[in-house]
Amino acid sequence: MRHNTAPHWRTSSYSNDIGQCVEVALTGRAVGIRDTKDRAGGILTVTPTVWAGFVDRLKTGDYDQG
Repeated sequence: MRHNTAPHWRTSSYSNDIGQCVEVALTGRAVGIRDTKDRAGGILTVTPTVWAGFVDRLKTGDYDQG
C-alpha cells in the first residue's frame, strides 16, 4: 500500500487478546490486510471491490464449514 500518510489499522471487535486475527486498513484505492501476530510480515492488498465481495460472502455464510 503506497500512501502519503500511515494507514489506520483496525482489528475486529470479535478478535481476542492473544492476537489471532487480521487487521484491515482502508484507503480510497486499496484495502490492506495483515496478520495481527506478525505485523511486519507483509501486507496483502486488494481493491475495495474485492474486499466488499469477500465481506459479503462472509455475511452470507459462503465460507462456513459444516
